[in-house]
Amino acid sequence: MPDPLTIASGISAAGALVSAWQLRRRAMLAEAEIEHLQAELAAERHAASHDPLTGLPNRRAFFRLAATLLTDSAGQPLIAIVLDLDDFKQVNDRYGHAAGDQVLISVAQRLAAFAGDNLVARLGGDEFAGLLATPTVDRRWIEHASRRLCESLAAPIPLSGLSLRVTASVGLAPVTCSTQLTEALDRADAAMYRAKSVGASRSARQLVDSARLAEC
Repeated sequence: MPDPLTIASGISAAGALVSAWQLRRRAMLAEAEIEHLQAELAAERHAASHDPLTGLPNRRAFFRLAATLLTDSAGQPLIAIVLDLDDFKQVNDRYGHAAGDQVLISVAQRLAAFAGDNLVARLGGDEFAGLLATPTVDRRWIEHASRRLCESLAAPIPLSGLSLRVTASVGLAPVTCSTQLTEALDRADAAMYRAKSVGASRSARQLVDSARLAEC
């Protein structure tokens, strides 16, 4: 006949194993829930700071990140860029909004590729901005960079068997400290609108703001 103490001891051990398994399962479920909540929080933060169509930082994030970059730049020359697609409404009207969205995505990808590790953002609609670190603020270097950017943006965009070309007007202005950010963007924006007035006959339109750097 089995020893009652042995049976009781076995039952107690089995109960302890079950309890330990249940505790471990609860801990794993709690850990999974925490990871899920953290992922949701990260997704919400990303959605709040990024454009849902292009994945680029949005306007609010651009100004926040730009201010941080300017604070940490240690006097390194930076160039503010503002660009706007020419006659973008015609793309939506003629080919539909899905095609317009694809154009914006392509422009965002090309701008990001051009900028590399630098900050670029979609400010809204077909307007984009960037803050690029440069080895110099020499006018010829800036003009060369703007030309390369415009040529990249003007390359054909494949759309369901079509090959669509869009042009962009680009304005640039130098900035070296946080107090100049808004001023530099305003100058770049003004230069961009002057570029728009050049006319649609040019395949790429860009102007460089020639204002001297202000003292920080």
